Amino acid sequence: MIDKTLSFALEHNNFKTFGASRTDALVSANQSAFELFMTQPIPSNFLEIFNKNLPQDIRGMQVEEVDESFNIIQTPKLKEYIYLFSFGEKVHPFSASMISSFTYDLDIELMKQGAVLFQGNHDFKKYCTQPKNNTQFDREVLVSVIRENDIYTANFFPKKSYAYHIHSKGFMRNQIRLMMGQLLLLGQHKISILQLQKSLESPDKSPLDFIAPPSGLILNSVII
Repeated sequence: MIDKTLSFALEHNNFKTFGASRTDALVSANQSAFELFMTQPIPSNFLEIFNKNLPQDIRGMQVEEVDESFNIIQTPKLKEYIYLFSFGEKVHPFSASMISSFTYDLDIELMKQGAVLFQGNHDFKKYCTQPKNNTQFDREVLVSVIRENDIYTANFFPKKSYAYHIHSKGFMRNQIRLMMGQLLLLGQHKISILQLQKSLESPDKSPLDFIAPPSGLILNSVII
């Protein structure tokens, strides 16, 4: 959609874009970034024209010129994701696009303990689907914590909801949803803390098969 809009805003197709990250369908992005390659100067009123042509669910915030050595894929220092969820009852349908609701009970305190295990440097090979040959599975997770949700609220949201905060320089395909999937299994007492820990340490690196729904995942910010 951004590429399509750029062709209207620039009135030509002589450009190329790279995104800072990719997300699955139904995953939201509060903030992201992309790199625009052009062979001619950008119009002074570009942001105004860009926003005028963008659909209502996308808004351009800032434009900054960079030199040819800049790489949007390698440059981000931090990507902050959150996963919004609630449990115990089916919630208002209006919230379905932003929050995953589970009708079964969850042991939140146990999930909080499990989330902390993901922090630090680990081999996340089990937490990646369809990796490429050159995929680096050793990743550092800087923040992995579950808190009550006080970031996104609305009168149609459940009275109590939770946010899984996870920060890293980069993530692999379905990594966060697989991590959240294990936390959901832990919260249902279908796996133990020890089993969760072993998934990060075991020589068996076959991919996990329980992926949390995409609708609760939000790319909250990209720090360049």
